[in-house]
Amino acid sequence: MKTNRTFTMIKPNAVENGHIGAIIQQITEGGFKILAMKYTHLSAGEARKFYEIHQEKPFFETLVSFMSRSPIVVMVLEKENAVEDFRKFIGATNPEVAEKGTIRQKYGKDVTENAIHGADSNENAEKEASFYFSKREIFD
Repeated sequence: MKTNRTFTMIKPNAVENGHIGAIIQQITEGGFKILAMKYTHLSAGEARKFYEIHQEKPFFETLVSFMSRSPIVVMVLEKENAVEDFRKFIGATNPEVAEKGTIRQKYGKDVTENAIHGADSNENAEKEASFYFSKREIFD
């Protein structure tokens, strides 16, 4: 994946609360171009595989349960310096300390149910995007 791309996921709580449209609008108004998008529902097994890096952590089963409880929206985004800019754009992991107006501050509930995920590196953006999308599904 090019360094001007990132991966994001609108999490179950934001989907359940009807915030998909508002979040997508905020993303596009923030200058990010959507190259791929999918509405999907992870099984518990798929959530375990996606989050396997956290399998030894105490919050792993809670995370798996949360991420597989209802649908999500996954996207590949493009913008110069996409990974770093998007992580700043969505706000701190904890919505209580996220900057005013960020997606997590507006739509997040807590550290786990923080409304949206953003890849933390170019390598992880590519890995995460390939979990959900084939190369032919990502449009330039």
